[in-house]
Amino acid sequence: MYKDIATPIRTKEILEKYGFSFKKSLGQNFLIDPNILRNIVSHAHLTEISGAIEVGPGIGALTEHLAREAKKVVSFEIDQRLLPVLEDTLSPYENVTIVHSDILKADVVKVIEEEMPGIDDIMVVANLPYYVTTPILMKLLNDRLPIRGFVVMMQKEVADRITAQPGTKAYGSLSIAIQYYCTAEVAMVVPKTVFMPQPNVDSAVIRLIKHDTPPVQVIDEDFLFEVSRASFAQRRKTILNNLQTGLVNGKQNKEFIIKALEEAGIDPTRRGETLSIQEFGKLADCLHPQFCVRQ
Repeated sequence: MYKDIATPIRTKEILEKYGFSFKKSLGQNFLIDPNILRNIVSHAHLTEISGAIEVGPGIGALTEHLAREAKKVVSFEIDQRLLPVLEDTLSPYENVTIVHSDILKADVVKVIEEEMPGIDDIMVVANLPYYVTTPILMKLLNDRLPIRGFVVMMQKEVADRITAQPGTKAYGSLSIAIQYYCTAEVAMVVPKTVFMPQPNVDSAVIRLIKHDTPPVQVIDEDFLFEVSRASFAQRRKTILNNLQTGLVNGKQNKEFIIKALEEAGIDPTRRGETLSIQEFGKLADCLHPQFCVRQ
């Protein structure tokens, strides 16, 4: 049985051995509590025939727990300084592959095809860098990866926005974009004290399970997200005002926007935060003929 990487003493030993210093620009905060890591992995429901994709393995704290549960683990690490560290700390695990790449630029589908042939159950499980959480999630969702879903740590404020429901303060275009692709729930809240160095914000782990089909069928997915972003541009404004200012040529098309809102059964004086994803879907389809050149 190997010693866990994620203890304060072992983490300090590894960092000192390699003279590693944290880079704020990469959002590096390493987990130092094995119980938290086991809990995170448990929410992914991995089996001996599962695959796991990780983003930002750090020194391998979460990676080793994934390796103990899954058939194959592929971790994307952008920081070249960590490659020799990971080669050392993860040497006991033959089912781990480290890919030195920026996940935002990587061809993840190709990596899955090469590294996980025959594996049908794949989850993304990661302690995401907080400064690029949303771009990473949206990239992986837009890439249409052959995965079951995500169990990922992020800033609690972002987790609240992703899982928010209509009519709440946290609800916004990010809620709609993520919930278009997945069911979303907060799996656990994580205290600052289990990180090295400690972040300035609270953290949470969310579980996202991909829909077989989206909760709403629309003419153009990209335009749906464009409409939702425009609708939340200024939260205190009505949806009519926001669409006028947020959509290209919106001011010149006020009458058409009013007509589209009426056709979708939406009062122009409502605010974006009160609309469900189904209402946004109807609205996007009604606005599409006038505003969207993509066919």
